[in-house]
Amino acid sequence: MSEVAPQPRDRAPLVALLVTLLLAALIVTAAAVVPRLLAEPVDRTLDQVRVYDDLPTTHVDGDVDYEQDPPVGGQHADRWLDCGVYETQVRAENVVHDLEHGTVLVTYRPGTSPADVERLEALLPDNGILSPWDGLDAPVVVTVWGRQLALTGADDPRLPLFIDTFGAGETAPEPFASCAGGVPDADGSQGEGMGSLPT
Repeated sequence: MSEVAPQPRDRAPLVALLVTLLLAALIVTAAAVVPRLLAEPVDRTLDQVRVYDDLPTTHVDGDVDYEQDPPVGGQHADRWLDCGVYETQVRAENVVHDLEHGTVLVTYRPGTSPADVERLEALLPDNGILSPWDGLDAPVVVTVWGRQLALTGADDPRLPLFIDTFGAGETAPEPFASCAGGVPDADGSQGEGMGSLPT
């Protein structure tokens, strides 16, 4: 009886399977890595903070034409606003009085998602005011007396860094005076006798 020589196995299907698996792994890896490589680097410094010095601290009646919007300091109303979250834009002249006391003002564009507003509210310090603000050049702007930083959004990592650095009233003429006890209305019109100091 003669022996039959074994037939060589066809390895093409095995090679094709291995190549397919390797390509799939490369595609998954590329999908995870490429967006990170192409993404703009996230600024995690306060290098972009704008500094404004020599701001007047006088009380005035009526409206003030501020050079910055939101304002960073200057002449202001004799009544400040109470700390907290406002659903409508706060009056600039009253909130500048808050800044004089060391308050942190966080403003955001109207139409910001409720989830992002909640994120901002969670980061707001006790001595802070959160308000929508028409005409912002950035999605979110954080301000203390004489210092301001435009942010990319509610998740910008520089917001907590700014608050940690400037949030205790370090730049304010009357640090630690607090925004507590101010007028409760965004337009500064109610609470006669509240939120004012004798002149």
